[in-house]
Amino acid sequence: MCGIAGYSGKGNETTLESMNISLKHRGPDDAGLKVFQKKYTSIGIAQRRLSIVDLSPAGHQPMANEKEDVWIVFNGEIYNHHELRKELKNKHTFIGKSDTEVIVHLYEEVGEEVFSKLEGMFAIALYDVKKDLLFLARDRMGKKPLYWSLQEGTLLFGSELKALMAHPSFVREVDLVSVNKYFQYEYVPTPYTIFKDTWKLEPATTLVWNGKTVRKSTFWKPTFLPKSTSFEDAKDELDTALTKAVASRLEADVPLGIFLSGGIDSSAVAYYATKTSKQKVKTFSIGFKEKSFDESTYARQVAEHLGTEHHEEILSVEDCLKLIPEIGEYLDEPVADSSIIPTYLLSRFTREHVTVALGGDGGDELFCGYDTFLAHRLAGLYEKVPSFIRKVLAKSVRMLPTSHSNMSLDFKLKKSTKDFEGNPDYRNQRWLGAYGVDDRRNLFNKEVWEAVGHKNVYEDIDRYLREADSRDTFDRLGLVYERMYMMDQVLVKVDRASMMHALEVRAPFLDTLVVDLANHMPWNFKLRRTERKYILKKLMEGKLPREIIYRKKKGFGIPIGAWMKGEMRPMLEEHLGRDSLDTIGIFNTEYVSKLLADHVEGKCDNRKQLWTLLVFVLWWKRWMGKTVR
Repeated sequence: MCGIAGYSGKGNETTLESMNISLKHRGPDDAGLKVFQKKYTSIGIAQRRLSIVDLSPAGHQPMANEKEDVWIVFNGEIYNHHELRKELKNKHTFIGKSDTEVIVHLYEEVGEEVFSKLEGMFAIALYDVKKDLLFLARDRMGKKPLYWSLQEGTLLFGSELKALMAHPSFVREVDLVSVNKYFQYEYVPTPYTIFKDTWKLEPATTLVWNGKTVRKSTFWKPTFLPKSTSFEDAKDELDTALTKAVASRLEADVPLGIFLSGGIDSSAVAYYATKTSKQKVKTFSIGFKEKSFDESTYARQVAEHLGTEHHEEILSVEDCLKLIPEIGEYLDEPVADSSIIPTYLLSRFTREHVTVALGGDGGDELFCGYDTFLAHRLAGLYEKVPSFIRKVLAKSVRMLPTSHSNMSLDFKLKKSTKDFEGNPDYRNQRWLGAYGVDDRRNLFNKEVWEAVGHKNVYEDIDRYLREADSRDTFDRLGLVYERMYMMDQVLVKVDRASMMHALEVRAPFLDTLVVDLANHMPWNFKLRRTERKYILKKLMEGKLPREIIYRKKKGFGIPIGAWMKGEMRPMLEEHLGRDSLDTIGIFNTEYVSKLLADHVEGKCDNRKQLWTLLVFVLWWKRWMGKTVR
């Protein structure tokens, strides 16, 4: 795990060094850069290294082939590099044992096709000196981030936006269309970013820059057809795939452990790790004093069952609260997932003991783990209820007392009934998002809404659905989850929280074989009546305690709603008050004041709206510090 950065066009070694230093937290072990001087311009590539495989100087980047006409900087891990090395060893001289060296030599053999042959998580910049071509590439599931921008003919790239911002050509101009999307999705969906003329490279995509124009191509897409037919065969294949996926992700020349929440996903990863590891497995969890949000007892139970070396830390409100003002520092693009706070704390705690951690990310999206999957099944029945009765039910539900427990019943009922009506393709996002169309119309001032209100905020969902090879509702829902919520919110959250502590996090569920198996399963393998993750639960029977497998899902959250009425209230009043918001020039301050007052007084549960806005304001104050106009 590392950070990469670079440019093609205007720049020099000093500029490149500044870009690289901005990513020091991602790679504290080593740093390197290389500038290729041309007649009027130059190309620079740089990397900050977190040493994981091959700790020797042979793993230093930028790395070149024998002739030094192919150079690379690389962030991630390639899990099939041993197999690829065997195919290449008779044709090439290897200096070290790193996976980076394999990529360089494989490019010499197959050219641009190299990226489709890599199994792992990666963001890569490769410069072919002879052809004068710069390649950027990102892994299939978008596990590793890669941003790029064109600024007056200069191409910039980096693992985080802050690297691009360190280049003097970069213009920090906020894109109001992206701001509108952020408040709908709680993140800015790929390929857009919060800034104009700046993008996230799409997953499974190669970008080629010849110094004048950009060409992009896709080397993989998730498919859902044909479907597997035998449940038992699918279960056996999943067992084999998870065994292999976890085993391949246990390779490291540094200490390694497992994030263990006590949920089925992380517990399954821990099980397969203990099954395949030659050493005693270390597991890590955090807990909260607030019982509604605490899972530490379940993690402890799994650790005892599997015989792991378990490490645990119990946190207080103060531990979380003091981190919130720092969100703008490590989020150079706003992402409104409050679980970034416990993820940050878990990463910090885990890094005290190990350098690499395996987690359960992807399990919910691949195997129907979220409440919304079940809600969509029930929606088919609810649609048959006459619309006037649905309106009465929705009004009645809004009158239920407000609870701030994690995913409380009243919260789920209010969201599902309020946002049920409308295009069913967008229903899931209406359920997930903080601000619907009416909310955003009220949130933004008149000038901003006139600029963005007519735009289709769901155009990204439309694009993915057009590419889907299946017409099945749940296949299409799964595709959007994988390409949007998981990639642009969950994985970004984990990447930023872990890399602030130079901790590499690996996700076995996002192995290509596991993803393909899950996507090609019929949905009743994963959602059987009201039982979510059905096939995964049946697979883990006899491997994990039954009460762990079938316990109610809690999620990795914090009691943010309750804190907003107490400990967080002064912070909200400071950052969401009129004086603060007027300096930004985007929001209707009267509407925001009402959101806060209604929440504090217990009239409404506005935790998602307030948190989404707070994250944006903290981001703005750190990275903009001026009005939009």
